[in-house]
Amino acid sequence: MSDVVVRDEVTAADVRDAQELMAAAARVDGQSAVSEQGRLLLRGGPRAGVKHLLLRQRGELVAYGQLDGTDPVEAPSAELVVHPDHRGRRHGRAVGEALLAESGHRLRVWAHGGHPAARHLAQALGLTLFRELRQLRRPLGGLPLDDVRLPPGVTVRSFIPGRDDAAWLAVNAEAFAHHPEQGSLTQRDLDARKAQAWFDPAGFFLAFAGERMVGFHWTKVHTAEGLGEVYVLGVVPGSQGTGLGRALTMVGLRYLHRDRSLPTAMLYVDADNPAAVRLYEGLGFRTYETDLMYRTET
Repeated sequence: MSDVVVRDEVTAADVRDAQELMAAAARVDGQSAVSEQGRLLLRGGPRAGVKHLLLRQRGELVAYGQLDGTDPVEAPSAELVVHPDHRGRRHGRAVGEALLAESGHRLRVWAHGGHPAARHLAQALGLTLFRELRQLRRPLGGLPLDDVRLPPGVTVRSFIPGRDDAAWLAVNAEAFAHHPEQGSLTQRDLDARKAQAWFDPAGFFLAFAGERMVGFHWTKVHTAEGLGEVYVLGVVPGSQGTGLGRALTMVGLRYLHRDRSLPTAMLYVDADNPAAVRLYEGLGFRTYETDLMYRTET
């Protein structure tokens, strides 16, 4: 078996090959094995704490892994994918073991879709399940989209790129202080998302109590799939429990259905966030698929 190559910086050819591998795997698996953040890190240039693992055979990229060690507190997180034509040959095991070695055996690994092969690999690597992320969906028809009841004194407007960046990053960090991946977003991460073709500030809603931003609902449109996403919904701790989360959810869903003519909405929510699960299930969302995260014993 060829050796796994670990790089801090990938070439344009590496990026192209990894993207083609991910696309081939997604066609077979039904969803991407690498998250949006991972795909942005792949093509976003070198970044301290991020490593790319490539396994080639006779020049062909047969497996790709990514290690993100940018979080100052949590163990490094990882994602990996094996080309469908090269599965069952221990390539995933090779990349997984290389990820363990590079992380100092302090590792968190995502298994998007929770496929049996991923669960088997996690077990072989000695990892244990510790996080469940659910994708929920519901048709947008039939929702009471005029039922937007903002708390007293709260107003909503759309995001203004450049002007609102710093304030949004601060509120995002406050709202997701418990969530290492979302809460640690930086200006570079925000800029990467703003540069994507799907970015639309008209669908990025900010809530204010007076001059202070207290919450937001950032929507995202998946044009090819005909889906609107509750991309990120956040409320600062002092405004939680006031109904603001539900109101912002409805503002975004109304935009996706009426302004963007989308028939279906989706979102991701952690299974261990009962308040959020209750909110979304109360609006008729139901589990569509599940992503699992495994980690080394701590």
